Amino acid sequence: MNNSNKFAWTWTIKKECLDEYVKMHEEPWQDMLAEHSKAGIRNYSIFQNGTQFFYCFECDDVDQAFSYIAKSDACNKWNALTSNMVEGSFDFNEVEPIKPLREVFYLK
Repeated sequence: MNNSNKFAWTWTIKKECLDEYVKMHEEPWQDMLAEHSKAGIRNYSIFQNGTQFFYCFECDDVDQAFSYIAKSDACNKWNALTSNMVEGSFDFNEVEPIKPLREVFYLK
């Protein structure tokens, strides 16, 4: 299968944090968004199903992008807040902060 350069994963948000989590993403910090773009992340979408969120973005070099984000002050501040809201962690300084899902189908 050809690689689409798309990456996806899911998180479950703690029920007590759901409204705040959604509000943060309705009004994201511009410096954090700029850092994601500089990291090479594009076409980033988040979809909600109750407390489960599905994240999908495109990136040519995801390892480089995650390394860049791990060094970003703006992203680390954002991730420190959101990590308390998820069952898991957004800390890009961890060995495996996000486990991308395996892509099994891609239609060009």
